[in-house]
Amino acid sequence: MKLGLGSYAFRWNIGIGDQHPPRPMTAFDLLDEAHSRGLGVVQYADNLPLDRLSDDEHHRLARIAADRGMTLELGTQSFDADQVARYLVIGRRIGACILRVALDEADARMPVADLAQQLRPLLQDARDAGIRIAIENHFNYPSPRMVELLETVDDPQLGVCLDVANSICAGEWTEETVGLLAPWTINLHLKDYVITPDPHGVGFRIQGVPLGQGRAPLDWVLTQLGHCPPETSCILEHWLPLGGDPQAARAQERPWLDQTVAHARRIVT
Repeated sequence: MKLGLGSYAFRWNIGIGDQHPPRPMTAFDLLDEAHSRGLGVVQYADNLPLDRLSDDEHHRLARIAADRGMTLELGTQSFDADQVARYLVIGRRIGACILRVALDEADARMPVADLAQQLRPLLQDARDAGIRIAIENHFNYPSPRMVELLETVDDPQLGVCLDVANSICAGEWTEETVGLLAPWTINLHLKDYVITPDPHGVGFRIQGVPLGQGRAPLDWVLTQLGHCPPETSCILEHWLPLGGDPQAARAQERPWLDQTVAHARRIVT
């Protein structure tokens, strides 16, 4: 697999929700961070949306990536046919081969047949652009429903962006999610997590740690994806907690990424 950097590895330096740094990281900054660590892919997700850039900026981003021998991917949050169509245009402009679409609660309320009907016309546009649409298992879209959608659409232009931890929120452990979605996986999001008890004994919390320091069955996951072709991208992300100090959280993102990249190089082939 080809190791890459996802924009959610810099959640706090980019800014999200009500947390915005004094100087938010740009799409070009993220490209520099990946290049400085020898990563060959950058995936821009919905926290750093490329539709806010001009056409000229898209071309400049693509030119810099090409000069460095890197490839670009892009993504959106929740399914919207018009937005996916716009992103296919951007994807063609930057030479992307993957458009990740994270399915979530609103998508889960839509009947599978309706979602499939909206997806089908876009797949020919994706095929013409040389882009595969990768639907991501997200917090509130169960994997069995994703399988139903994939089987209903039945088109190789549609596959899965497999996240190893998101579906815990949907009541699935990693092994269940991977077991269901591995056959359709065309893009991987790799992160790690721990489960820690509440200090007062009131339940527990799941939070991120650098790759290799938690309980995600990383080696097992990669074994299940042994059928994926070598050009499949493995995108590194984080669930770094904000805590009570946003500045400290922002300062931690680069050391976390360094640890994550070092471990990924040991296990991802």
